[in-house]
Amino acid sequence: MDWGKVYNYCERGGDPGFWAEPLNAISNGAFIIAGLIAAVQLARSPRKDWALFEWLLIVLVICIGIGSFMFHTYATVWAIPFDTVPISLFMLGYLGYALRRYAGMPWLVVIAALIGFYFSVRYAQGIQCSNELLPMTRGAGKRCFNGTLGYTPAFAALVLVGGALLVRGHRAAGYILAAAFLFLAAMTFRTIDLELCRWAVRGGRGVGTHFLWHSLNGLLLYVLLLGAIRHGAPTRAE
Repeated sequence: MDWGKVYNYCERGGDPGFWAEPLNAISNGAFIIAGLIAAVQLARSPRKDWALFEWLLIVLVICIGIGSFMFHTYATVWAIPFDTVPISLFMLGYLGYALRRYAGMPWLVVIAALIGFYFSVRYAQGIQCSNELLPMTRGAGKRCFNGTLGYTPAFAALVLVGGALLVRGHRAAGYILAAAFLFLAAMTFRTIDLELCRWAVRGGRGVGTHFLWHSLNGLLLYVLLLGAIRHGAPTRAE
């Protein structure tokens, strides 16, 4: 019985099976590996503080891998929150972290920015665009941009924060701008997953490109964590 199944990705096709998306599922290991390597580096770092926020960010990255694995195996409506909630928490958490620790913004400014970011994501997720604007995934009968528009505020935040830190000469700027570049590539592969389904084939079945979204995001999250480990120590009482 496949009631409640989610068929949004090329690799799954119409197969309700647990292992219908092997590459999409296994590629979530990139998040877990990124989190574990970052954890080892944080534990070995010479920092004198408790690094509580950095540890929380690392835990969220590992949760992203576990939650996304659950979604791409069970592929049910009930599994969606396990996939989306850790991602949302990390986006909000790291933006607040960057504004506070890197940019030194007052808490009121940080909170206002997080509220604005939250509503910008909600707005972007609800944007409807016609196939005449961009016929992406039209052949598969799916949403324009394949639902990737909801991540554009996160990309914009990386560019804006990274650019602002670069102007100020902050050493974390390069990490955030590198993450922005990786995120742009990841969003591209997420968008074209269904469009390239006919050409990206393994064993007679479509594979798509969604697994590259996971792989690149695992790398970019590691870059963000590394920036936090190396340059996120508080310079004054939080």
